[in-house]
Amino acid sequence: MGGQMGSGTDEAGGGWSRRRLVGVVLGGAAASAALAGCAEDAGSRGSGSGGSESGAGSAVPEARETAGSAAPGSGSSASPSGPRPLYLGTYTSAEGGGRGIGVASYDPVSGRITGGGTITGVPDPSYLAVHPDGGTLYAANERARGAVTAVRLSDRTVLGSRATGGAHTCHVSVHPGGRWLLSADYGSGTVAVHPIDASGALGERTDQVTHRRPAPGPGQEGPHAHQVVTAPDGGHVLAVDLGTDTVYSYRLDERNGTLTEVARAGTRAGAGPRHLAFHPGGRYAYLANEVDDTVAVCGYDAATGRLTIGAPQSTGAKAVTNYPAQFAVTPDGAHAFLANRGDDTLARYAVEADGARLRLLGTVPVAGDFPRQIALSPDGGLLFAANQRSGTVGVFRVDKANGELRLTGEPFASPVAVCAVPL
Repeated sequence: MGGQMGSGTDEAGGGWSRRRLVGVVLGGAAASAALAGCAEDAGSRGSGSGGSESGAGSAVPEARETAGSAAPGSGSSASPSGPRPLYLGTYTSAEGGGRGIGVASYDPVSGRITGGGTITGVPDPSYLAVHPDGGTLYAANERARGAVTAVRLSDRTVLGSRATGGAHTCHVSVHPGGRWLLSADYGSGTVAVHPIDASGALGERTDQVTHRRPAPGPGQEGPHAHQVVTAPDGGHVLAVDLGTDTVYSYRLDERNGTLTEVARAGTRAGAGPRHLAFHPGGRYAYLANEVDDTVAVCGYDAATGRLTIGAPQSTGAKAVTNYPAQFAVTPDGAHAFLANRGDDTLARYAVEADGARLRLLGTVPVAGDFPRQIALSPDGGLLFAANQRSGTVGVFRVDKANGELRLTGEPFASPVAVCAVPL
């Protein structure tokens, strides 16, 4: 599956892709224990087109109660109390997949997850992001006709979807100002911008850029935009493209919702960069290279938006075949964690020199198969790992002093789990 490209890659056209197919093999094993939900046609575009099915006896706090609290990865160190919301992404069209966005809650002390039903009417919600005010959830609809969907969390109403103009939308993020949704289309190598209105609903696309240069290397089958994020300074948007071995820096016009390229940073040929995570200090970021199984420390210049990619480093993986997926950096900037698919481990790094250096501390088993995505709770006390093939979400207690990870209990069953977003 994918040969040179590896198990994380897409094949443009059609409803399936290489990056999806490899990940869901064996993924149906946990489906019988997965979140409940009722199947609906997820192709609807109208307001209120979806619905939800609540899990019995599981109360999930409404998202509006979290207004003003920090979103995942924002650096908040506040100590949470009481159950907190957790949202889960999946592939609805995969065998044994979910039926929409999983709704759950987690105990911030014990790490225990309690199921709370499913938000239906959202097709293949493979990646999720929450608006800064906590009121709206956005999903990447990873299908041949790429789209993004908005969901009002107070009553789980689907506010509608908008086409990205690309193929296989795989990542979404909300600009810190809360007025723009950014999305990356893996299949077409494109990045799109959509306006967000006062209700949280999405407007028609205001811009789209295509990564045509530099030309993809042999076997990389065209551009593959895998992630789009805003730098901590808020001044630049960075898009990571696996197919062109490049991280593109753009300036977002916050009035018109358009992107202007200002810089490019190239990895070594064939690295296949996938995801970038910033250190809270804002001067450095950490890049996971999926194809050549490496990571790199990157310098970031806020004045120009320019990224400088450092030398490749080890992922700590011992498996013959491994595809690093995503970094997560603790709010205090002291440690970073990496999901290793294939090795099925979490790599632990000490962050040194104010973010300029990563020191590998070792790896721990992820207690699942194929960790597609990881995320920290807002206070950094828990790490959630979405294990695609085993259909589980593992929760680990983070020791803030030394970066050790300790599994909190049995992983939570969630069909074809590809994203977990704790609030």
